Amino acid sequence: MTVETDTTAALARARAAAPGMALATTAAKNDFLRRLASSIRDSRAEIIRANAIDLERARKSGRGGAFVERLTLDDKRIEAMAAGVLQVEALADPVGTAIEKWTRPNGLKIEKRRVPIGVIAMIYESRPNVTVDAAALTLKAGNAVVLRGGSEALTSNGFLSGLISHALRGAGLNPDAATFIRDPDREVIQIMKRSRELIDLIIPRGGKSLKEALEGSAIALLPHFDGICHTYVDRAADLKMAEEICVNAKCSRPSVCNSMEKLLVHREVAEKFLPSLAARMTAAGVELRGDDATRKIVPAARAATDEDWDAEYLDLILAVKVVDSIDEAIEFIARHGSHLADAIVTSDTHAAARFEREVDSATVYVNASTRFTDGFEFGFGAETGISTNRLHARGPMGLNELTTYKYVVGGTGQVRA
Repeated sequence: MTVETDTTAALARARAAAPGMALATTAAKNDFLRRLASSIRDSRAEIIRANAIDLERARKSGRGGAFVERLTLDDKRIEAMAAGVLQVEALADPVGTAIEKWTRPNGLKIEKRRVPIGVIAMIYESRPNVTVDAAALTLKAGNAVVLRGGSEALTSNGFLSGLISHALRGAGLNPDAATFIRDPDREVIQIMKRSRELIDLIIPRGGKSLKEALEGSAIALLPHFDGICHTYVDRAADLKMAEEICVNAKCSRPSVCNSMEKLLVHREVAEKFLPSLAARMTAAGVELRGDDATRKIVPAARAATDEDWDAEYLDLILAVKVVDSIDEAIEFIARHGSHLADAIVTSDTHAAARFEREVDSATVYVNASTRFTDGFEFGFGAETGISTNRLHARGPMGLNELTTYKYVVGGTGQVRA
């Protein structure tokens, strides 16, 4: 067998399982999810042992910092996976629901109805919890899913995919509806992106190398790539509130895409705000990099380079810039942001309204941390990613974003003149 034949065979199994998942009852899908959550909780020790193999391999290869943090599964994260699955189980099944309906003057009754997309391929890196999140959401939405994780999490992903298959079988559903591709060869991605007859949508979650690998895809992509998130502290900000929001946005989990990477501060409040914030950031281990105005106020900050304004650190590093106006802040975000999540802290309703209207990001915050950009926090139970696309779906992607629609038209014998 070759990589080509193995991969194509796996995709064909998922394609064959897709019609059955599209017709699966809500009861069967929810039974699967309850079984999966129970298996995750019952298998904590085994999951941690599998994850330890991946962590040891990562450390031996010189990986560390944010990479290892994203890769790690512990009791808390395992419980969060199980809880997320049960949240998905509790959500209404979108399949077959009417988005809208109306009656034409000729009596035709037209209904726009949610249906599954078909076969969704998830290509992701580092974070093994994505295996469970993606399976829970895509399967509840009536799709088949192909899971292709990175080589760094192969053991963890393999074990979790086994739990998913077991839970599907126990619920009377085809285990091939969640097909896990174990081969870490990058050629697998090249095969997947040209398999138009077998895959309907690819959702990639990863860095620059994954983005480059998927260039020229023959299949529609819903990408989740860069997370260059900004917080703008306006001249009318409650500075204590701003400080708490900024510390949370940067420090609560710096290795994820919704963490703050750039801080913009209005010149009128910079001298009041930055010294206290810098002290807290430094105490938390954050390396500050700033423009000239920032470094006059915080001399310990390193000089920011042009590259810093476009960098996604995913680490305890923060670039800080002092701006003269909200106009400059909005323009800066448009030039350097990734359109994932950006926030303003202000008590000025006019400034807030301008920021909401003019910042073209998938999620825009007023007086809250960008860290809420997450399917679990939005009430979706989990997410398959955070889309920065403008078509089909934007922001955290839950059940509804994993469906498409068809029109069902009922008549009484009408014919077109």
